[in-house]
Amino acid sequence: MGFTIAGMREIRTGSRRRVRPAESTAVAEYTGLWGWDVVPGARAVRGGGRPDCSCGAAGCAAPGAHPLTAGRELAAGATLEEAAAAWARTPGAAVLLPVGRSFDILDVPEPAGRGALARLERMGLPLGPVAATPTGRALFFVAPGAAAGLPGLLYRTGWDDARLDLRPLGPGDHITAPPSDLGGHGPMRWLRPPTLDTAGRPPQARLLLGTLAYACHRSAA
Repeated sequence: MGFTIAGMREIRTGSRRRVRPAESTAVAEYTGLWGWDVVPGARAVRGGGRPDCSCGAAGCAAPGAHPLTAGRELAAGATLEEAAAAWARTPGAAVLLPVGRSFDILDVPEPAGRGALARLERMGLPLGPVAATPTGRALFFVAPGAAAGLPGLLYRTGWDDARLDLRPLGPGDHITAPPSDLGGHGPMRWLRPPTLDTAGRPPQARLLLGTLAYACHRSAA
């Protein structure tokens, strides 16, 4: 890792000599503590009607929710100073996490996700980080490979014929990470923050899928 927990504590509490923006602090934490790659992302530009994108492309399909073409990916293990310098080169960039490397994502409606999270915690099952979007979705971090294996998992657990609002995200996808704004809708937040134990070892999707599928089915019904 690029720095120690003591060093991370210093960046969280701030320094008399340097004041770091929230995104720079988050980037340093994601790369240095949790071992995740980070990518600078576009921002939504406020205006009339549908938000425009800081990338400048007319009719951008994902305003404020995609990597910047000119942004350089920051690899896991970057030092605190490297994280700050990288974000200084892309001022105002959103913090994006590439999916399909350290984790895949199971994306469900937030009400269903909150219900499933409470049940999974009561059951004592292993859990990874869980993020919430300002658009009402819950993002469960699971072990890589979940997106490709989801059809088979649903079949084996008997949910393959159900109409579930459950979306897998895998290689090639990115998620906007807290505290960044998601497409002009508001900031991302954590329902279950990452820890040293969970960030690098998210659970296998099969351990959570039955509870998540049931919660999605019940929420829709």
